[in-house]
Amino acid sequence: MKPQANFLPFYLGLLALVCLFCVHAEDPYRNFNWVVTYGQISPLGTPQRGILINGQFPGPTIECETNDNVVVNVVNKLDEPFLITWNGIKQRKTSWQDGVLGTNCPIPPGGQWTYHMQVKDQIGTFSYFASLGMHRAVGAFGGFNIQARPVIFVPYLKPVAEFTILVSDWWKSDHKALRQRLDSGKALPKPAGLLINGSPSATSFTGQAGQRYLFRVSNVALTTSINFRIQGHALQLVEIEGAHTLHESYESIDLHVGQSASLLVTLHAPAKGYYIVASTRFTKPVLTATGILHYAGSTVKPSLPLPIGPTFQVHWSMKQARTIRWNLTANAARPNPQGSFHYGTIPITRTVVLANSKATIGGKLRYAVNKVSHVNPATPLKLADYFNIPGVFKLNSIKPTPPAGPAVMSPSVMGFTLHDFVEVVFQNNENSVQSWHLDGYDFWSVGFGGGQWNSTLRKKFYNLNDATSRYTVQVYPKSWSSILVSLDNKGMWNLRSANWPRQYLGQQLYARVWNDEKSLFTEYDIPQNALRCGKAK
Repeated sequence: MKPQANFLPFYLGLLALVCLFCVHAEDPYRNFNWVVTYGQISPLGTPQRGILINGQFPGPTIECETNDNVVVNVVNKLDEPFLITWNGIKQRKTSWQDGVLGTNCPIPPGGQWTYHMQVKDQIGTFSYFASLGMHRAVGAFGGFNIQARPVIFVPYLKPVAEFTILVSDWWKSDHKALRQRLDSGKALPKPAGLLINGSPSATSFTGQAGQRYLFRVSNVALTTSINFRIQGHALQLVEIEGAHTLHESYESIDLHVGQSASLLVTLHAPAKGYYIVASTRFTKPVLTATGILHYAGSTVKPSLPLPIGPTFQVHWSMKQARTIRWNLTANAARPNPQGSFHYGTIPITRTVVLANSKATIGGKLRYAVNKVSHVNPATPLKLADYFNIPGVFKLNSIKPTPPAGPAVMSPSVMGFTLHDFVEVVFQNNENSVQSWHLDGYDFWSVGFGGGQWNSTLRKKFYNLNDATSRYTVQVYPKSWSSILVSLDNKGMWNLRSANWPRQYLGQQLYARVWNDEKSLFTEYDIPQNALRCGKAK
């Protein structure tokens, strides 16, 4: 009689192997608990009430990695409602986490709410800030940096350290006084100063001679474009708003309101101190903030004069902007090259032209887009849409091209079909630089030029090969800028002026990106912890 083979170990091993492949390893979690309070600060030497996060001004920097789950519990200890929005974070399939009044009920005084975000397929330099009223004029902003996963090649020499820089304009007034001024129909006064990481002159960094450092620079100002430079050092641009760029070298670089960039700097100069300078663009007077880059081991202070930067030269800024190109052979958050997505070959399904304007409505200053000055209803648009609540907003209340007639006040919502590939033209007929931001997406900034846009300008001015993807675009005075965007993220998304007083007074709208299929593959359900307000209570 032959002995029977014992197959039990084989089957147990096979079962273990199958279970190994069945297990889904969830991406890492990074948990933060933020307590938002008032506190006395004196950035410009005058004591004033600021808004602090965990006692810090500016707020703490979020450091994370591609695909991480970022969980931020926000405790509101202010005397009024509060929200935070995450500038450039796409919130894939979940506009519920966007943190603006069109998608979220505010966190009430004494209350708390937890944001659950996944930084899916993103790398780069971002920021966050308070999104209600004029809170961000007195603090409640910070950096948000997303590192590439270790398995993904980064297309530049690795720095030995990174420095986060936040440049902000500043007023000596309380945020409530600034809000009341806007509510009364008056424009904000000019800012009193410019800050680098909350100080006009005290910020400093130390590095070793011969080493490389990555400066993550964000313009978190409310109203002003800035120029950034480091005395005696070249700035090598390697990433802008989540996209790797060709490695152009600059003496200084313009960043408009809401924009961010990563700059690689090699410490090759004689060992001493050097001024870090940020100055306002297109303003009178020109405001300047300074910091210091110290070489380790040296006590030699930086010497004047400060490095010169551009002030009013619009053409200089336009010329520089055209040199910023996508690195087609580099990966971003995924292994495949950025250039494998050939945006310039995709047929445009729809063109929208948006014109900003200044208006007087009811005797008060307002700003409008295509003659509609947005008003936030008591019920967030996303909640009204999800629960089919009538009377909150009218879809397509804003026209896709600038109409004739006076400006009106209304919730401003434009409908789009999921997976549309849309051309958006920002037409600026005013004498000031505009800056536009789109939540939930990045887009390709394909062209800009002077005067009035028309379709014949595409052939002459559009870069359909290596324009960078980004989330904020500038529009120069009496000019236009065009973007292409693939609407693959279902939800209700804020398209706004990054110039915060203009946003507050109506220069914004919401893009409802939609299809009728209810599926978790296209949009997540309302969070269990979602706050209810207005007609959605």
